[in-house]
Amino acid sequence: MTEAAPKSQDIIVDEVFPHAARTIWTALTTGDLIARWLNMMPTGFAPVAGTPFTFRTTPAGAWDGVIHCRVLEVIPNERLVYSWRGGHDSNVGYGSRLDTTVTYTLSSAAGGTRLRVVHSGFVLPQNDTAFRNMSDGWVRCVQRIDTIATEQK
Repeated sequence: MTEAAPKSQDIIVDEVFPHAARTIWTALTTGDLIARWLNMMPTGFAPVAGTPFTFRTTPAGAWDGVIHCRVLEVIPNERLVYSWRGGHDSNVGYGSRLDTTVTYTLSSAAGGTRLRVVHSGFVLPQNDTAFRNMSDGWVRCVQRIDTIATEQK
């Protein structure tokens, strides 16, 4: 009997903001603004393909709490993609090994800009805890972008 491949799951958040794409883009690509809406300061971030950077969150078990990222794609005012890796193989639940990708896509919408965030590659059941926690977390984070964008006007 063949063992089934692990199931992969994505988090998708889709919001329309009454702001220009360049205003949303600024919130997505400026370190101190990212720290405000994501509640984690990026270290070494630049919106340039190939740039490695990190976030730091609460450590757990054998995991030091560092999320290792690399910018994979940048199309100004349209698309930003980066890898998101963290956790440790010996952890179960919070802090388990995570190897995912975050994609932000901006497009025109009636009255503003649509922001679609896709955090893809959660392997279930291994990443169940991260998937559940981050599903709600991404919704809250994306909503905070509106406040930051309003201040940038």
